[in-house]
Amino acid sequence: MNFTKLVPNVFYTDITMGLRLFIDCLGFSIGHDELNTDHPFCAIEKNGLSLLLFQNQEYAEKDRPEFRLVTNDIEEVYKKVSSTHPEFLHPNLKEITLRPWGAREFALKDDSNVCIIIQQW
Repeated sequence: MNFTKLVPNVFYTDITMGLRLFIDCLGFSIGHDELNTDHPFCAIEKNGLSLLLFQNQEYAEKDRPEFRLVTNDIEEVYKKVSSTHPEFLHPNLKEITLRPWGAREFALKDDSNVCIIIQQW
């Protein structure tokens, strides 16, 4: 078997929360757009990474995902995010911290509790 990509689904009660986190804050772009439909969704992408964002209240209430984005320059990512979107910094990991397992990390959280951990080994 050969897999080339893993594309997770992220569900929101209001998809604009996901667009603010992934598009405005993290710089992803929309590759496929069905935002103005009865069942809004879009495919977003950046640097070969992809996610599908869906507006679906039932699934959003059942699942609050947590993702890790690995970078080679955590200082650059932190500087950009903290200066442009500090409201997304997770209260429990709002600064770059050396974790017991040897990775440097900080975290983001949107209003729907989707969590993104930025990590550098």
